[in-house]
Amino acid sequence: MKLYQSVGPNPRVVLFFLAEKGIEIAREFVDIRAGDNRAPAWLARNPRGAMPLLELDDGSLIGESTAICEYLEELHPDTPLIGATVEARAATRSALRYIDHSLVCPMTNGFRSAEGLEMFQDRMLCVPEAAAGNKAYAQEGLARADRMVSGRPYLAGEAFSLADIVLFCWSEFGAMVGQAAPEALTHFHDWRARVAARPAASASADPKIGIDA
Repeated sequence: MKLYQSVGPNPRVVLFFLAEKGIEIAREFVDIRAGDNRAPAWLARNPRGAMPLLELDDGSLIGESTAICEYLEELHPDTPLIGATVEARAATRSALRYIDHSLVCPMTNGFRSAEGLEMFQDRMLCVPEAAAGNKAYAQEGLARADRMVSGRPYLAGEAFSLADIVLFCWSEFGAMVGQAAPEALTHFHDWRARVAARPAASASADPKIGIDA
C-alpha cells in the first residue's frame, strides 16, 4: 500500500491514526499548495483531487480520511480506535458524524471562502459572502463539542477514538486560520490538552516526517 499525503487536517487525521496504531505504510508527499493534486495526471487517477489517498496493492484507491481509517482498522483491529464493541463503534461513528457536519464542513467552507480564497477560488466553488456564517456555525460546533466532553475524557466515552483524532486535527487547523476555540470552552481545552499529550499528536504534526525527499 501507499499513502499519498499532503498538508491539511484530513491528511493529519490519517497520520495520527497510523501513529496511534503503530502502522508503517509507504508514503508520498503531494504538494497541494502548488496544485499538484489538480494536475491532469493526478486527476486521471483521482478525479476529485482530494487528499489523502490510499493506494492498495492491486492499484485500487480509497479516498476520504475516515474511510481510509475504517479500512485500516479492519486490517489492524488491535488497539481499536473505532470501538472494541458494537456499542462503542456506534458511539464513535455518531460522534464522527456530528463533528463532520457541525464543525468540519462549516470550518472548511469558512476558510476556503475567506483566508483560503486565493488558493481555492479557481479549484472549487467558494462563496465569500457565506464565510462569516460558516465560521459562526463552526464556533457553535466547538461549543457543542465542549458540552460533549463535559464529565467524560473523550468524545465517545471513556476510550480515545477516531472521533477525538478528527476533532483534534480540525480544531488545531481552526486555531491556525482564525477559527480557534474560545478560552471559555474549558471542557474542550482540558480535552485538547489530553489529546495533545499523546505521542501521536506530535508525530502527526509534520506530513513530511518519515518521507524521503
